[in-house]
Amino acid sequence: MYTLDRTEHFEQEIRKSRFLAIACPVESEAEAKARLAEVSDPAANHNCWAFRIGQVYRFSDDGEPSGTAGKPILQAIDGQALDRTLVVVTRWFGGILLGSGGLIRAYGGTAAMCLRAAEKTEYVERVALTVSLGFSDLALVKARLGAFAGLVMDEEAYHDTGARLAFRVPAEKAEEIGRLIVDLTSGRAEIGA
Repeated sequence: MYTLDRTEHFEQEIRKSRFLAIACPVESEAEAKARLAEVSDPAANHNCWAFRIGQVYRFSDDGEPSGTAGKPILQAIDGQALDRTLVVVTRWFGGILLGSGGLIRAYGGTAAMCLRAAEKTEYVERVALTVSLGFSDLALVKARLGAFAGLVMDEEAYHDTGARLAFRVPAEKAEEIGRLIVDLTSGRAEIGA
């Protein structure tokens, strides 16, 4: 799976109707709804959209015939193996009816072209871990944690006797890292999720 690096735009005209696709990275359904409200144009005829966040997905035809807009946009997201992605395709009607097939091609195609142009990063599911340890173990643990690809350090807080580290690691590495910390500190470190 992949996720978008940043918001991407793509615009095209199809038989005098203007289509604008905006693809956004989102982390939650609430964020997707907030971004949808932000990028939708109330002056446009239709703001059709779809998003996928893990197993959760939603789509809307926003007044277009059922199945001609939202579902093709979702298929464009899924077709490019994207996750945590919202795509809104806004249409300003140009006076020529496109028919069901034309609408499916226009909405799905506009979304797909926008997504193809977007910069993507492979999505890695991460879990959060915290470690409380003494100063005597800190340098060695930090050095060994630095060798793990995909580890993201979120916080380093110091106190009288040591430090508390908060970080995120790829889910498949969490158990291995926990064992490593226990081994390096001879069980002195406290590990939490």
